[in-house]
Amino acid sequence: MARIRAFFRSFFQGLFRLITRLALAFVLLSMAWVVAYRFVPPPITWMMARDALSGQHVEKAWVPMTLMARTLPRAVIGAEDANFCAHHGFDLAAIQKAAKANLEGRKLRGGSTISQQTAKNVFLWPERSWVRKGLEAWFTGLIEIFWGKPRIMEVYLNIVEMGPGIYGMAAASDHYFGRRVDRISAAQAARLAAILPQPIKRSVNKPSKSTRRYARRIEKRVRVVAREGIDHCLWE
Repeated sequence: MARIRAFFRSFFQGLFRLITRLALAFVLLSMAWVVAYRFVPPPITWMMARDALSGQHVEKAWVPMTLMARTLPRAVIGAEDANFCAHHGFDLAAIQKAAKANLEGRKLRGGSTISQQTAKNVFLWPERSWVRKGLEAWFTGLIEIFWGKPRIMEVYLNIVEMGPGIYGMAAASDHYFGRRVDRISAAQAARLAAILPQPIKRSVNKPSKSTRRYARRIEKRVRVVAREGIDHCLWE
């Protein structure tokens, strides 16, 4: 009996040490990964790799946010995350609002911030699961700490999916409008933002009536974001 107890004690002690070491390795490696992307553009994302492996032509181009029209970050803030500069990665009010809508049986909606979407798109896979959501929260916290708001927005604008095989606002601007990303208008920026977060179902070139109406609302929000300084964290 004493030998059995000693065996199990040794087994669980060894298992605990292994789990502790794996957890520490994960923490250190994920932090190093995040810090590296603070200075180096992410070379590829899970979705880019998925498209490339399926034979889809991938269009992408990295452009610093300082060389983009300011209407672009203002448009995505107006469309996706009005509290981007105010929260620390998670918009609790939006999450509560989404949960209430879902519980009441209304159209399912999400409460993800731009920070969360960036963490998911850069570091993780697209399928929904509790494991992925937990990792998304972890990486969201890390990029908020190590990147800061300007870098988060810059990465988001450069890796967000904007159509079949199209990634980033620079590639989208060239593909849809034939214009450099620093020269697009507020209306064009709003049209790009209007297809988020469903860039495959919605179209920039042939938008539905609802997408056109949404784009017009976003264009108005661009002016509000600029006038009220809602995007102040990007330029300080």
